[in-house]
Amino acid sequence: MPTEADTCRTYITPALQAAGWESGLHSVGEQRSFTDGRIVVHGNRVSRRPGKRADYLLFYTRDFPIAVVEAKAEDKPAADGLQQAKDYADILGLQFAYAGNGKEIIEFDRLTGLECRLAAFPPPDELWARLRAGEKLNDDAAGHLLTPDNISTGKESRYYQRIAIDRAVLAITQGKKRVLLTMATGTGKTVVAFQICWKLWSSRWNIKGDPARKPRILYLADRTFLVDDPKDKTFAVFGDARHKIEGGNVTHSRELYFSTYQSIAKDANRPGLYKEFARDFFDLIIVDECHRGSAGENSNWREILEYFAPACQLGLTATPLREENRDSYLYFGNPIYQYSLRQGIEDGFLAPYRVHRIVTQWDAAGWRPSKDDLDRYGREIPDGEYVTADFERRVALRARTQAVAAHLTDFLKKTKRFDKTIVFCVDQEHAAEMRAALNNLNADLVRQYPNYICRVTADEGDIGRGHMQKFQDVETDARSPFILTTSQLLTTGLDAPPVAI
Repeated sequence: MPTEADTCRTYITPALQAAGWESGLHSVGEQRSFTDGRIVVHGNRVSRRPGKRADYLLFYTRDFPIAVVEAKAEDKPAADGLQQAKDYADILGLQFAYAGNGKEIIEFDRLTGLECRLAAFPPPDELWARLRAGEKLNDDAAGHLLTPDNISTGKESRYYQRIAIDRAVLAITQGKKRVLLTMATGTGKTVVAFQICWKLWSSRWNIKGDPARKPRILYLADRTFLVDDPKDKTFAVFGDARHKIEGGNVTHSRELYFSTYQSIAKDANRPGLYKEFARDFFDLIIVDECHRGSAGENSNWREILEYFAPACQLGLTATPLREENRDSYLYFGNPIYQYSLRQGIEDGFLAPYRVHRIVTQWDAAGWRPSKDDLDRYGREIPDGEYVTADFERRVALRARTQAVAAHLTDFLKKTKRFDKTIVFCVDQEHAAEMRAALNNLNADLVRQYPNYICRVTADEGDIGRGHMQKFQDVETDARSPFILTTSQLLTTGLDAPPVAI
């Protein structure tokens, strides 16, 4: 009885080879998986559902897939495979989908909406010409789009990263001034930003169309580690082209600049270091975690973006449109691509989460101070009913902190005490009190590993960043730190793959 594998081996692979799909820069990816499969938790057991896998992906160049092909057994209609091919093309952002059974080939062209039967697969240059015509790609945009990725890490871009990269490069090279990508935390926004920069830098794109120079790019964020981590890790391949703006010093001789807003914005003592650069100095500005106030009309940071208006500005965020980040969406416009937390979990690139809720007696019933109760500074606590929203903001209850720390410690003792864990606190003082409580409840491990529990907030500076880097490192055998307490510093953009809670 004929099978799909027989169809592939006997008919489809030879037909693709005959059409030129395995010559020159063109290639065929057979049985190509593009999702990992959803992670499923059953009690203490973890398994994966099957991932999505295409029978064939057709690559116009190494990094540019252009079509998907699904095979059916010879005794089944080719049309039976077309819907799956169309679904995969939709997920992968491809315009051409094919289904074949060895006797017939059916094509669906998303650019025209037409479905037709073919005698043979179209050759690579024909599909590329049709794509260029449908997408209105001129020679310049097409050249930047086909510029090879940097694969020095040995990792291929995931399918959604490839879509984000290509759409951003296309928007930028076609002259769109404000571009927004919305991708869930943990899905690789930094990697996407890197490949966008690499393609534009390697192909010498710039807003003036000067083929003699590479673009000047500014990578902006609101926290030092969101700047240092990409600069020193992901973007390291750029070598001496990189420069971090800090300490009030300016240089104009590099191509890839990294800075926090605070380092270049105006304040009470300075008119704004960003004005040391000409308004058209930068060709591209990447705004990481752009939802964090950078586009608010009254923000000093907004002034930076408006000053560099001639540059293309690419916003990156993990946060879908909400009332509190509406300014960013109004400024950058609707996302050219979105990859959600739900989709990341469904694809198996992100782990599903379970909420383990703790309700202390004070959260359940509220709290009212006694007449002689004093706060941590020895001041009388105003009389009133305090509830969860007030704790650690209007009033700090050490007993509540102790109760939460004890519950977390018991939970880790029942599971794995060396699982990487982050405890998010209200402010830096709360983070310090939580660290002390956890430290004393885990003294048996702290005796052996003095930094088993550390606080990482803005106040720790380089020491805190050192703890954070050790916490992130999945290669080291060091046994600390394993628990971090923090307030706002790590709420976004931290790459820590082994985190448990």
